[in-house]
Amino acid sequence: MGESAIVEFERVGLRYGTGGEVLRDLDFRLESGGFTFLTGPSGAGKTSLLKLLYLAQRPTRGAIRLFGETINDAPRDAMPPLRRRIGVVFQDFRLVRHLSVFDNVALPLRIGGAGEAAVDGPVREMLAWVGLSDRASARPATLSGGEQQRVAIARAVIAAPELIIADEPTGNVDSAMAQRILSLLIALNRQGTTVLVATHDLGLIAGTPGAQLIRLENGSLVDPTGSLRNPPSRAS
Repeated sequence: MGESAIVEFERVGLRYGTGGEVLRDLDFRLESGGFTFLTGPSGAGKTSLLKLLYLAQRPTRGAIRLFGETINDAPRDAMPPLRRRIGVVFQDFRLVRHLSVFDNVALPLRIGGAGEAAVDGPVREMLAWVGLSDRASARPATLSGGEQQRVAIARAVIAAPELIIADEPTGNVDSAMAQRILSLLIALNRQGTTVLVATHDLGLIAGTPGAQLIRLENGSLVDPTGSLRNPPSRAS
């Protein structure tokens, strides 16, 4: 694996139980500090690919290397340190409803063992960065969709992960907020964070020149013009 690659997939396949493969022969790499879009129609396998990336699922075959470590057969206790190097912005936000905005954003720091003296300043700085300083004490249910999305981004990046994975981060907001969220992700990327964004929004992709594009169709990678990069293997 090249020194600049933060993620590498080699002939990766995934099946659930005894069903057919939902992902087939995936070969790609994410360069450290790169910005990548993952796209494709509904049912193409994007959610399954994201689960492999944020270590919620292991591949059925092939090899995945993350931060230089092969994760296929890694022991269970090796997973938490790797997960702490990844920030995930979920499509459904997954904010803790009974916690304030401040406490939601602080959660990764507290889980990581930071004392309160090391939490207050960074969280307030992060809330200012996403434009939510005045909502620190609010509960998630009182926030708009765009505000909840920005809380989710702040929580994902507060612990300075090396890789950010954002699942449809602009899917529940208007075009102006979509551009603001994209700008936040681009700003993170310019600071050196590797970013992968799963999206159906082709306008978002077109407005981000220089980004890598990964496109899935029926569980296989295709190039942006639509031709298969890897021939589908027959599920056994």
